[in-house]
Amino acid sequence: MISYIRGKLAAIEDTKIVVDVGGVGYGIFMPGRVMARLPQAGTEVTIHTFLNVKEDSMQLFGFLSRDDLAVFKQVITVSGIGPKGGLSILSQLSADDLRFAVLSNDVKAISASQGIGKKTAEKLILELKDRLHLEDALNHAQEEMDAGDLSAAGDIQQDAAAALTALGYGSTEALKAVRRVSVTPDSKVEDVLKQALKYMI
Repeated sequence: MISYIRGKLAAIEDTKIVVDVGGVGYGIFMPGRVMARLPQAGTEVTIHTFLNVKEDSMQLFGFLSRDDLAVFKQVITVSGIGPKGGLSILSQLSADDLRFAVLSNDVKAISASQGIGKKTAEKLILELKDRLHLEDALNHAQEEMDAGDLSAAGDIQQDAAAALTALGYGSTEALKAVRRVSVTPDSKVEDVLKQALKYMI
């Protein structure tokens, strides 16, 4: 298993990149959303990878963060979704957006991915609902806070998201808006809700 590759970004192609490691160029398939965040060619990069081995080929799939890679590995455990399907989903949605979509049963957001139909999206939600956690997404947004405050922040954000949903907003959109609000130990649900509403307009 190749856990990561560190080297010079030699080229950025349509669906993959080439990383030069000691004179050897590794072709790595990546989500389009992630490729858009890459630095210029010639820069040193670290790509977290998954090696897919088939009878007639070996392919590397890569991500800029271990979290994206971990979610990708969860997605491809779903029957009917291979690495290319997982790549398509994570080109459409970030790891956290996918968590939101799964936990809020947002079939439409997932099926917007190329090659992923409604039935496949429903199956993904069913199989991953107990394995993808909203707390992980909220924790990423509040990494600078200590563990005690983080739990409280997560509760406040979840309450604010629930309030937005009750007001008629979509669950995924509500969670994404709440996530954009900066939460402190002194924040109240009402404060977060007011700020999140600005992102819903």
